[in-house]
Amino acid sequence: MEEPQVHPDLEPIAFLLGRWEGAGVGGYPTIESFNFGQEIEFGHNGKPFLTYVSRTWLLDQDGNRVRPLATESGYWRALPERQLEVVLSHPTGIVEIYVGEVVFHKIDLRTDVVARTVTAKEYTAGRRLYGLVNGNLMWAYDMAAVGHPLTSHMSAELKKVG
Repeated sequence: MEEPQVHPDLEPIAFLLGRWEGAGVGGYPTIESFNFGQEIEFGHNGKPFLTYVSRTWLLDQDGNRVRPLATESGYWRALPERQLEVVLSHPTGIVEIYVGEVVFHKIDLRTDVVARTVTAKEYTAGRRLYGLVNGNLMWAYDMAAVGHPLTSHMSAELKKVG
């Protein structure tokens, strides 16, 4: 079966398409700092959205995988005037809707809605920045959770691998 054409509405975010791998750092006032590995895959089926899956794992001091960390999946929809909507779900009982904009190869997203199951940890807001820098995908994530305001939580640099 032939690969479908990328929907024209996706042009502002088409640079995300493919598989990305790399490493980053994380921390929060309630946890110790840590190093993690990550893989992200952005796909499409010809419709006006990207599919998104991210997996992370804890790395030891030598860069070896220790155990799985977070995973999330969702959809990225490009809107007119370089606006963007992102819907993400987490197996920890959290669903987020982000809104934002794309400026060249920089994406700035902020939560519009956060919904949690009764067993999910308290989480109230997030902000995500993504940018293509020298061919690599750089991102940073701030979150408001467990009584803290938006605070830096994670960032990474990923290389395109497919």
